Amino acid sequence: MSDLPLSYTVSVAEVPSHGLDVELTPTAEQRAALARHVGLLEVPRFIARLSVKPEGADGIRVTGTVDAAVVQTCGVTLEPFEAPLEEAVDVHFVPAGTPLPEHAEEDEEFDPPDEIVDGGIDLGALAVEFLALGIDPYPRKPGAVFEPPAEDSAAASPFSALARLKGENDA
Repeated sequence: MSDLPLSYTVSVAEVPSHGLDVELTPTAEQRAALARHVGLLEVPRFIARLSVKPEGADGIRVTGTVDAAVVQTCGVTLEPFEAPLEEAVDVHFVPAGTPLPEHAEEDEEFDPPDEIVDGGIDLGALAVEFLALGIDPYPRKPGAVFEPPAEDSAAASPFSALARLKGENDA
């Protein structure tokens, strides 16, 4: 059993040769748990549309999208705001222990496949991962502009505190 707020495991052996389409739409309770899990205020909408297809002799390829609306706290105004989130999913899975192609480790563009765990792929966990990847780490409410505080040139100097102390001691 997974600790994740959304779990939907597909057995690799049961994926038909033409593939399998899965749509995950969590309940309000699951969306609230998703929000807590990834550090959001809310997840009002979440739909993962995934296509699972055999690839090669033993591999699986999962493609699709995670489409959501998330409520975050603006980093400028500290107000909550809702933002759309859409992440493309394209992940290759292979059985554990499958050797990588030659020179794969030297290729900076090579994305190693994920491993099939206990004969299955948890599409819910994959969708949660892509939700987390799509969250803006520096959220800003539309129209919010950061205004730095006006600097007092005398207060800005690290020696200004010393000058004030010197003035107190001279009195």
